[in-house]
Amino acid sequence: MFGVVLWSDSSDQKAVIWCEDHGDLAFYRQTGSQKGPSLDVGDWVQFDLVTNRNQRMATNPKLVKHGICPDLPDVLLHAGDAKLRQTQADPASSAKIVPFARATGRKEEAGVLVKAYPA
Repeated sequence: MFGVVLWSDSSDQKAVIWCEDHGDLAFYRQTGSQKGPSLDVGDWVQFDLVTNRNQRMATNPKLVKHGICPDLPDVLLHAGDAKLRQTQADPASSAKIVPFARATGRKEEAGVLVKAYPA
């Protein structure tokens, strides 16, 4: 799996990684038996993913590129703020209305094409 480091603590050798599958974040902690690179915010890393007690853990990290996205945490933070402001200013902009039609056996009802299935 590939990912970008969103947070790191060099003194404790811990990191939080945003994974390429956009699933839950992966957590990394270097142990005495597991030597790995020092990870910094924005580093692009490749790692093995293990799920332990419903938590995704990164193991065997390899640095692919140092500092490729150092501003990613701030960009994500501000993107969420902008979306929230837009939704608060215009609540209708956050909803997408999709019309549904009832299947009655007719080909078209209320301007929406409906396929009738045999019972």
